Amino acid sequence: MDTASGVGVIDRSVKILERLEEGPATLLQLVDATGISRPTVHRLAAALMHHRIVARDDNSRYILGKRLHEFATAAGADRLTTLAEPVLNWLRETTGESAQIFRAYGQARVCVASVERPIGLRDSIPVGTEFSMKAGSAAQVLLAWQDHLSVAGGLHDAAFSSATLASVRRRGWAQSVGEREAGVASVSAPVRNGSGPVLAAISISGPVERLTRNPGRYHGSTVVTAASRLSRILEHEA
Repeated sequence: MDTASGVGVIDRSVKILERLEEGPATLLQLVDATGISRPTVHRLAAALMHHRIVARDDNSRYILGKRLHEFATAAGADRLTTLAEPVLNWLRETTGESAQIFRAYGQARVCVASVERPIGLRDSIPVGTEFSMKAGSAAQVLLAWQDHLSVAGGLHDAAFSSATLASVRRRGWAQSVGEREAGVASVSAPVRNGSGPVLAAISISGPVERLTRNPGRYHGSTVVTAASRLSRILEHEA
């Protein structure tokens, strides 16, 4: 079916964004996927980067930019965060810890949904908070299932290793103790669109005194259950 609007520059830009929705891409990959000439793709990508709709990753590949999330948040149309609320509430009540959802945006991860432990010592992470992809269990999850080049670039100066990411893929969850902040522990698991690619990481976080120095032992299966529930919800709603 012809989905062209008749406004060429918009149609070509959307083709580029649709390809980037699948994951990072080089200029040549964008040309191959869209059928648009190399000079035109380069020009449009540069314009989209100027407006932060497109960005670059550590390997200079094109990726979706943060401005898209800002648009979605402003419109109240971010399907993931809307559907996540009951799952996050369940995770908080089950574990007794603050719960969050993080999405990757280039070299950073951003908290897009958060519910806090109502009383006592807690890890407070407001929506919109940005962290590095170099530390923390959510960063491990968001990086573990990316392609080889992204993984290699993400490990530079990271607090975790390729062996850590292999363990994350094998067991389905990640843990960290003091990686992002001294005294804070966390456990994360991947959220997918059904059985598709990893869209986000769902996490719990709190003081090491409560979560212990092996938080995954006590909470890994619960966080994985929450991730699976949200993944099924996303698949159903799609």
